[in-house]
Amino acid sequence: MQFTLPELLLATTGQLHPPENPAAQPGSSTLNASGAESDAMVTSVTIDSRALVPGSLFVAIQGERDGHDFLELAAGQGASAALVSRLRPEVELTQILVPDTEKGLADIGRAARSRMSVPVIGITGSVGKTSTKDLLAAIAAHSGPVAASEKSLNNELGVPLTLANALAEAERVIIEMGARGVGHIRYLCEIAEPTIGIVTRVALAHTEMFGSLEATAEAKSELVQSLPSSGTAVLNAEDPLVAAMADRTDATVITYGSTGEVVAEAVALDDRLFPSFRLISPWGNASVRLGVRGVHNVSNALAAATAALASGVHLDHVVQGLSESTLSPLRMELLKSPYGGGILNDSYNANPASMRAALEALASLRGDRRVAVLGVMAELGEQGPAEHQAIAGLARRLGIELIAFGTDLYGTQGLSSIDEVLALQSAPGEGEQFLVKGSRIAALERLVEAWMSQTQG
Repeated sequence: MQFTLPELLLATTGQLHPPENPAAQPGSSTLNASGAESDAMVTSVTIDSRALVPGSLFVAIQGERDGHDFLELAAGQGASAALVSRLRPEVELTQILVPDTEKGLADIGRAARSRMSVPVIGITGSVGKTSTKDLLAAIAAHSGPVAASEKSLNNELGVPLTLANALAEAERVIIEMGARGVGHIRYLCEIAEPTIGIVTRVALAHTEMFGSLEATAEAKSELVQSLPSSGTAVLNAEDPLVAAMADRTDATVITYGSTGEVVAEAVALDDRLFPSFRLISPWGNASVRLGVRGVHNVSNALAAATAALASGVHLDHVVQGLSESTLSPLRMELLKSPYGGGILNDSYNANPASMRAALEALASLRGDRRVAVLGVMAELGEQGPAEHQAIAGLARRLGIELIAFGTDLYGTQGLSSIDEVLALQSAPGEGEQFLVKGSRIAALERLVEAWMSQTQG
């Protein structure tokens, strides 16, 4: 989506600098000291200096690193302007001064949303929201231009960025929404104003932040509460906490899952973990073969299909999109190691629900030996030790060897470095299947990279 500088000033109530520029009043068209015209078009918005391209608006966020330190880089990369909370007049770059750049970014997201008259689909849940977003984006792309959250950019920065960078011709906008406390989803909905909302599941994840499953459900329900009466809530009928959210909205409710209105029948899994099933829906029935791995992704596919069909996507496009879908990186990637074995790389993140799904996927792979290298499941609070022990018990029942990384919570001595894992276990060989999974803090993709770089001596 494109903005002129006066439009950005109006959206953010910011001040254009240098201050002597009469273009500080919206509607003027003069040159400022950096040579940029006040009505120069901003063609993209970013908070990442590595993503700067000519025409960008660079938003200087003050986080672990201060974005204001990268204004010279923004100028050198051809940025049209920077949104700042601290002026740097020595940098030859148009600067829009606001009290808080995070709030200013949210204001730009709101301005972008105000221009949209197409379905805006919000997705939340303890697990499955990114995969559902990826599946839905693949479906929607067959029906017309689509804008969707990149990777897992689902917070107070990612949501307005998705809106601001949506193409003007997008026929659907898909917004992933994460939460780390009650009120977060409500705030994101105030920016994105979704017309369709998907809630995938309520499970133990970030329990340290929420305190209980009930509090987690309350936070996730903010999405369906925010929907207009003309909107649609897509709810997982198999999760009682999600199904109960039907009473929290005036929107039309459509359920999916074994007891829902959109159902998967005759689910089967091939030897590469790709599921197939018969899709049963109020819009018609069809045979589906998913392009993503894991039987747990059937539920995510049903959620995506339901939202797509409710937004007007034809059933044929749903089938085609699901068959060609891919997931964001580090999710259910099945790799062949240099020694001939399999590596199931699901290292992006972990909680008890996704860990169980990954172990069951590993158990379904053909092989003489199955090993799971598991990192910590973070932010589970008081329930953390019991949940880790439960996962260890499931691995034993499935006949899976467990190598713990960075934690002793699984009941075995945890290895503390990637080098220790490599010293204990080289890349899997013929007949061996390995799973690698843990929370982000474990960064276990490093192990996968090390294994894949090994060569036979």
